[in-house]
This record gives sequence, structure tokens and C-alpha cells, in this order.
Amino acid sequence: MHRARAHADVFRAIADPTRRAILDRLRAGPAAVNALAGDFAQSRPAISKHLRVLRQARLVEQTRSGREQIYELRPAALQQVAGWIEGYRSFWQVSLANLKRLLEAK
Repeated sequence: MHRARAHADVFRAIADPTRRAILDRLRAGPAAVNALAGDFAQSRPAISKHLRVLRQARLVEQTRSGREQIYELRPAALQQVAGWIEGYRSFWQVSLANLKRLLEAK
């Protein structure tokens, strides 16, 4: 996969636990980079790199307020993930029903 496309991929963006935690934090509302960095044990530059990946995947939006960079959650890109997961719902329902039937038969 081309490097630029890889960074824009929602699945790759949410694969990292720190980035998922950042998204969880932003569900509470917009936050400045320094406030976000204060919530994590990682350095501010490391958090900035995570935010860049999230921004490239269009999961967050960056705006400037004075000297601060403010990040806000843009969850629309997660619809791609939700749609992919939804495709497995019937698979798991059938598999669990089969397992239940098998266990009850014993």
C-alpha cells in the first residue's frame, strides 16, 4: 500500500491503542494539543504524530485558536469501520446459534 494511503486509512489509524484513547478523549469535546498530551505518558511530539495520523485519516479536525492547535473528533470516517464490522454480525449470530445447538444436544 502506498505510504500516503496507508496514513489515510481509518483501520490503520485506529489500530494503535494510543490513537483510540485520543479518539475516546475527544468524544468529551475539543481539546488543545497540550491538554491532550497531558492526558498521556507519551511526549508532546509523540502525541502530535498520533494526531497527524488521525487527521490524515479524517478522524479529527485541527483548528487554530490563537497560538493553540485545537483538535475535534470527526467520527464520520468511522462509518467505514462500522460497516465492515456489521458484515460479521450475521456470521457470529449463526456461529453462536450453532454452538448453542451443539452444546444443548450433549
